[in-house]
Amino acid sequence: DFRKLNVGCALDEGIASPDESFHFFYGERSLWHVFIHCMGTPGHGSLLHDDTAGEKIAIVIEKFMARRAEEKKKLKDNPNLTVGDVTTINLTTLEGGVQTNVVPPELTVGFDCRLSVDTDHKEFENWINELCKLAGPDVVADIDVRCAVGPVESLDYTNPWWCCISDTTRTMGLKLKCNIFPAATDSRYIREVGIPAFGFSPMNHTPVLLHDHDEYLNEKIFLRGIDIYCKLLPALANL
Repeated sequence: DFRKLNVGCALDEGIASPDESFHFFYGERSLWHVFIHCMGTPGHGSLLHDDTAGEKIAIVIEKFMARRAEEKKKLKDNPNLTVGDVTTINLTTLEGGVQTNVVPPELTVGFDCRLSVDTDHKEFENWINELCKLAGPDVVADIDVRCAVGPVESLDYTNPWWCCISDTTRTMGLKLKCNIFPAATDSRYIREVGIPAFGFSPMNHTPVLLHDHDEYLNEKIFLRGIDIYCKLLPALANL
């Protein structure tokens, strides 16, 4: 049924821009949710047990945070990069233990990882597995969410969709900032079946307040966005 729609190109969500320009996304990073389960010797908190889950999880966290620091340095050292150009790693969950005077048999740490488009997925998975071995026996990785390497749309004359978007927005006097989207959108499913997809939300002069308090869109920006779509969508549809 989807194929019968004969979709040639898709526009998905973009993001707000605080200045005059508009963000335009031609690809996105790959989302991985990684859980590391660390099993070890349980016992009373008054003793110094060997091979505890706490010792192992400390190694895991230290290694993940070290790799995170490397990516932060890349971003800091190169002003031409955006967060979508690097891999982000964030510790998001910690689970384990029942009471503070009992050493738990298992501790689990969860990481939200967004792999840059130039990251070798196999290398990243091997790094995780080697890290688990380094932490000690009975340390197991569970990659709960693993998005595949997504295609990146070309932004040159070989891509008629981009040429149409570029010409139409230039005619309207719009300034586009072209980037890799830092988070995950539904466009990844469209790209996976071979359909070009771009992220674009005509919301400039608007602070980025995703999932924040008092997220808003100015009335004039909203109405102008409708005008932009009224020109852009027919241009794409008639290509």
